[in-house]
Amino acid sequence: MACGDGSPEVLRLIETTEEALRHGIEAARPGNHIGDIGEAVQTFVESHGYAIVRQYVGHGIGRDMHELPQVPNYGRAGAGNLLKAGIVIAIEPMVNAGGAGVHVLEDQWTVVTDDGKLSCYFEHTVAITPAGPDVLTLRPAPATVVSA
Repeated sequence: MACGDGSPEVLRLIETTEEALRHGIEAARPGNHIGDIGEAVQTFVESHGYAIVRQYVGHGIGRDMHELPQVPNYGRAGAGNLLKAGIVIAIEPMVNAGGAGVHVLEDQWTVVTDDGKLSCYFEHTVAITPAGPDVLTLRPAPATVVSA
């Protein structure tokens, strides 16, 4: 989300990154591969003139933080682990308005783009089910209040 009124440039980057996540989620189906997710994200992002961060990737979800398999936001369809029902993964597109490079500041926490341009990040946790992807981290719709 943009803090305050986002410029058209900021809003376009946010919308593109969120849509890239949707493309990745759609590719997270049994019988597909990890590379199908990455290719879906990468193709969409690059078609809009942005770059994919390659130093950070999504990951498996289980008992420990950041489990295998790694889920890159770039790749080739048909490559990588086979997606099977029961697998839970985090899909995390990180999109830069400039080049793909990033680095960590001296505080060992803050990540910034190498070229100082904007970056955006979205994430969802997705269960692979026989029927397709089930997004576990969607916020429920607000309740509708009806007056009597």
